[in-house]
Amino acid sequence: MSRAIRGWCRWIRLRAGRADQGRAIVEFVFLGVLMVVPLIYLVLILGRVQAAAYSVTTAAREAGRAYTTASSESDAAGRAQAAARIAFSDFGFDSGTSVRVVCDGSPCLRSDGRVSVTASVVVQLPLVPAFLADAVASAVPVSATHVASVDRFGGR
Repeated sequence: MSRAIRGWCRWIRLRAGRADQGRAIVEFVFLGVLMVVPLIYLVLILGRVQAAAYSVTTAAREAGRAYTTASSESDAAGRAQAAARIAFSDFGFDSGTSVRVVCDGSPCLRSDGRVSVTASVVVQLPLVPAFLADAVASAVPVSATHVASVDRFGGR
Protein backbone atom coordinates (compact mmCIF):
# COMPACT_ATOMS: atom_id res chain seq x y z
CA MET A 1 0.00 0.00 0.00
CA SER A 2 1.15 3.42 -0.73
CA ARG A 3 1.90 5.93 1.93
CA ALA A 4 -1.04 8.14 0.91
CA ILE A 5 -3.54 5.29 1.23
CA ARG A 6 -2.15 4.32 4.65
CA GLY A 7 -2.45 7.90 5.81
CA TRP A 8 -6.00 8.09 4.55
CA CYS A 9 -6.97 4.86 6.37
CA ARG A 10 -5.35 6.12 9.57
CA TRP A 11 -7.25 9.39 9.31
CA ILE A 12 -10.57 7.52 8.85
CA ARG A 13 -9.87 5.28 11.88
CA LEU A 14 -9.10 8.28 14.07
CA ARG A 15 -12.15 10.15 12.82
CA ALA A 16 -14.50 7.19 13.32
CA GLY A 17 -13.37 6.69 16.91
CA ARG A 18 -13.95 10.33 17.85
CA ALA A 19 -16.96 11.33 19.99
CA ASP A 20 -19.88 13.35 18.60
CA GLN A 21 -18.83 16.32 20.69
CA GLY A 22 -22.39 17.12 21.90
CA ARG A 23 -24.29 16.84 18.64
CA ALA A 24 -26.29 13.80 19.76
CA ILE A 25 -28.03 15.70 22.56
CA VAL A 26 -29.11 18.43 20.14
CA GLU A 27 -30.52 15.87 17.73
CA PHE A 28 -32.30 14.06 20.56
CA VAL A 29 -33.92 17.25 21.88
CA PHE A 30 -34.92 18.39 18.39
CA LEU A 31 -36.46 15.05 17.44
CA GLY A 32 -38.03 14.66 20.88
CA VAL A 33 -39.83 17.98 20.59
CA LEU A 34 -40.83 17.19 17.02
CA MET A 35 -42.46 13.94 18.16
CA VAL A 36 -43.85 14.94 21.57
CA VAL A 37 -45.70 18.14 20.62
CA PRO A 38 -48.03 16.44 18.08
CA LEU A 39 -48.54 13.56 20.51
CA ILE A 40 -49.62 15.94 23.28
CA TYR A 41 -52.00 17.71 20.87
CA LEU A 42 -53.49 14.36 19.85
CA VAL A 43 -54.07 13.46 23.50
CA LEU A 44 -55.79 16.84 24.06
CA ILE A 45 -58.11 16.26 21.11
CA LEU A 46 -58.93 12.69 22.09
CA GLY A 47 -59.62 13.74 25.67
CA ARG A 48 -62.02 16.47 24.55
CA VAL A 49 -63.87 14.18 22.13
CA GLN A 50 -64.12 11.46 24.79
CA ALA A 51 -65.55 14.00 27.26
CA ALA A 52 -68.11 14.95 24.60
CA ALA A 53 -69.04 11.29 24.12
CA TYR A 54 -69.61 10.85 27.86
CA SER A 55 -71.52 14.12 27.95
CA VAL A 56 -73.99 13.31 25.18
CA THR A 57 -74.57 9.80 26.51
CA THR A 58 -75.32 11.11 29.98
CA ALA A 59 -77.43 14.00 28.67
CA ALA A 60 -79.58 11.73 26.48
CA ARG A 61 -80.11 9.19 29.25
CA GLU A 62 -80.95 11.76 31.93
CA ALA A 63 -83.21 13.77 29.62
CA GLY A 64 -85.12 10.59 28.77
CA ARG A 65 -85.53 9.71 32.41
CA ALA A 66 -86.64 13.22 33.31
CA TYR A 67 -89.14 13.28 30.45
CA THR A 68 -90.74 9.93 31.19
CA THR A 69 -91.03 10.58 34.93
CA ALA A 70 -92.71 13.98 34.55
CA SER A 71 -96.20 14.41 35.98
CA SER A 72 -97.52 16.12 32.85
CA GLU A 73 -96.49 16.64 29.25
CA SER A 74 -96.23 20.40 29.76
CA ASP A 75 -93.53 19.87 32.43
CA ALA A 76 -91.76 17.04 30.59
CA ALA A 77 -89.95 19.09 27.93
CA GLY A 78 -88.61 21.60 30.48
CA ARG A 79 -87.42 18.82 32.77
CA ALA A 80 -85.65 17.05 29.89
CA GLN A 81 -83.90 20.26 28.79
CA ALA A 82 -82.81 21.03 32.36
CA ALA A 83 -81.45 17.51 32.92
CA ALA A 84 -79.51 17.63 29.66
CA ARG A 85 -78.15 21.10 30.43
CA ILE A 86 -76.82 19.85 33.79
CA ALA A 87 -75.18 16.82 32.13
CA PHE A 88 -73.55 19.01 29.47
CA SER A 89 -72.25 21.52 32.00
CA ASP A 90 -70.80 18.73 34.16
CA PHE A 91 -68.42 17.99 31.29
CA GLY A 92 -67.76 21.63 30.41
CA PHE A 93 -70.00 21.96 27.36
CA ASP A 94 -72.12 25.06 27.81
CA SER A 95 -72.51 26.00 24.15
CA GLY A 96 -73.01 24.11 20.91
CA THR A 97 -75.36 21.59 22.52
CA SER A 98 -78.83 20.44 21.52
CA VAL A 99 -81.45 17.98 22.73
CA ARG A 100 -84.27 16.60 20.60
CA VAL A 101 -87.16 14.56 22.00
CA VAL A 102 -89.37 12.40 19.75
CA CYS A 103 -92.34 10.37 20.96
CA ASP A 104 -93.61 7.19 19.29
CA GLY A 105 -97.24 8.19 19.62
CA SER A 106 -99.69 10.58 21.17
CA PRO A 107 -99.83 11.32 24.02
CA CYS A 108 -96.16 10.91 24.82
CA LEU A 109 -96.63 9.91 28.45
CA ARG A 110 -99.07 7.07 27.85
CA SER A 111 -98.55 3.61 29.32
CA ASP A 112 -95.62 1.78 27.68
CA GLY A 113 -94.93 4.77 25.44
CA ARG A 114 -91.40 5.21 24.13
CA VAL A 115 -89.54 8.48 24.05
CA SER A 116 -86.39 8.84 21.92
CA VAL A 117 -83.96 11.52 23.06
CA THR A 118 -81.02 12.59 20.88
CA ALA A 119 -78.35 14.77 22.48
CA SER A 120 -75.70 16.45 20.34
CA VAL A 121 -72.66 18.61 20.92
CA VAL A 122 -70.16 20.19 18.54
CA VAL A 123 -66.61 19.89 19.91
CA GLN A 124 -64.31 22.72 18.89
CA LEU A 125 -60.77 21.40 18.52
CA PRO A 126 -58.30 23.15 20.81
CA LEU A 127 -55.64 25.54 19.52
CA VAL A 128 -56.94 25.77 15.93
CA PRO A 129 -56.36 29.36 14.78
CA ALA A 130 -59.20 31.25 13.11
CA PHE A 131 -57.43 31.52 9.75
CA LEU A 132 -57.16 27.70 9.55
CA ALA A 133 -60.75 27.05 10.67
CA ASP A 134 -62.03 27.54 7.10
CA ALA A 135 -59.41 25.28 5.52
CA VAL A 136 -59.46 22.34 7.95
CA ALA A 137 -62.17 20.73 10.04
CA SER A 138 -62.00 22.50 13.38
CA ALA A 139 -65.09 20.92 14.94
CA VAL A 140 -66.26 17.37 15.56
CA PRO A 141 -69.99 16.66 15.99
CA VAL A 142 -70.82 14.03 18.62
CA SER A 143 -74.32 12.70 19.31
CA ALA A 144 -76.06 9.92 21.21
CA THR A 145 -79.61 8.58 21.25
CA HIS A 146 -81.41 7.03 24.20
CA VAL A 147 -84.86 5.43 24.15
CA ALA A 148 -86.75 5.66 27.44
CA SER A 149 -90.00 3.88 28.21
CA VAL A 150 -92.87 5.30 30.19
CA ASP A 151 -93.79 3.06 33.10
CA ARG A 152 -96.55 0.60 32.27
CA PHE A 153 -98.58 1.54 35.33
CA GLY A 154 -97.50 5.16 35.51
CA GLY A 155 -98.78 6.44 32.18
CA ARG A 156 -100.79 9.64 32.27
